[in-house]
Amino acid sequence: MMIDFLFSYETLRLVWWVLLGVLLIGFAVMDGFDMGVGTLLPFVAKEDIERRVAINTIGPVWEGNQVWFILGGGAIFAAWPALYAMSFSGFYLAMFLVLCALILRPVGFKYRSKKPDPAWRARWDWALFIGGAVPSLIFGVAVGNTLQGVPFHFTPDLRPIYEGNLFGLLNPLALYCGLVSLAMLTMHGAAWLTFKADGAVAGRARDFGTMAAFLTALLFAGGGVLVWLGLLGGYRVTSPIVWDGPSNPLLKTVVADPAAWLANFRAHPALWAVPALGVVAPLLAAIGFRARWEGLTFLASKLGVAMIVATVGVAMFPILLPSSSNPGHSLAVFDASSSRATLRNMLLATVIFMPLILAYTAWVYSVLWGKVTEKSVEDAGHSAY
Repeated sequence: MMIDFLFSYETLRLVWWVLLGVLLIGFAVMDGFDMGVGTLLPFVAKEDIERRVAINTIGPVWEGNQVWFILGGGAIFAAWPALYAMSFSGFYLAMFLVLCALILRPVGFKYRSKKPDPAWRARWDWALFIGGAVPSLIFGVAVGNTLQGVPFHFTPDLRPIYEGNLFGLLNPLALYCGLVSLAMLTMHGAAWLTFKADGAVAGRARDFGTMAAFLTALLFAGGGVLVWLGLLGGYRVTSPIVWDGPSNPLLKTVVADPAAWLANFRAHPALWAVPALGVVAPLLAAIGFRARWEGLTFLASKLGVAMIVATVGVAMFPILLPSSSNPGHSLAVFDASSSRATLRNMLLATVIFMPLILAYTAWVYSVLWGKVTEKSVEDAGHSAY
């Protein structure tokens, strides 16, 4: 009976919704500080040796951290194919900007140190800045558009039709969410630099991190006010939910409701702890920056990032991607998934391989434990970035 319950269609859909959230949080926490360091690079490092210190704090780990991005995209593709098709096609131009920016990161890491020319290195430093700041902003913009609803619908044969454009995505409320994301990951990058770097780089990162942490808490709280006022949209399923029904988004009724994104919190008051920690944790990180509590600051930053991302998922459940042009065609947890067999087989593979990934990641960070100093970079010579 227990096996039947664990592998029922309803349970598998819920489990994969949770796993998708875990992967997205993992990406924001692990790859987020990489992007934050890139964003801060022109500001926390003035001399070439200082820039090398900052870059070498993430140089050995950024590729492994980016695995979370690949896992998240892969999970959407395999577990929620309709969500993958609509989001990656609807947000195509925005995703193309993100891809171009992310391509600059490996190129910047590999080519920066090829020549000692200051102008050459300065250009690649700005490339690393773009590779950190642009994705940080655009990912938040995508979340902002998701909260407001995306203009799409399906034909009777379930062919998706997207009616938006890039400039429609860059609306004021979505850009506000982008600023939340940018401030959040800047804080996270600063927390990593104070934890991993030394000297002037860590000192400047502490100053910028304090400002970014306060700004994160303020902007996230402001976003909560926007949700409370109904300005960030909201969608509610009004028809009966059939958790083990077919994956057909046309078989339900959804209405736009400005109060919908608060419904789960009102129904389950304990969930208010999630957005509350999204405000409190950055404030704790700000205190940690000033008190020089490096480890606790990084932990508080990670908690803040995780809770801010989790708040969006909790607020929207069971909606995955709402449609602003035809709310009834919105994608939901119970009608946009792959088949039961696909979800089951993927879950078995995840149970086997996810612990291996986590164990390997923990081993890598244990090997690379310790601060990156100017002396260690100089002693490493060409083997350092």
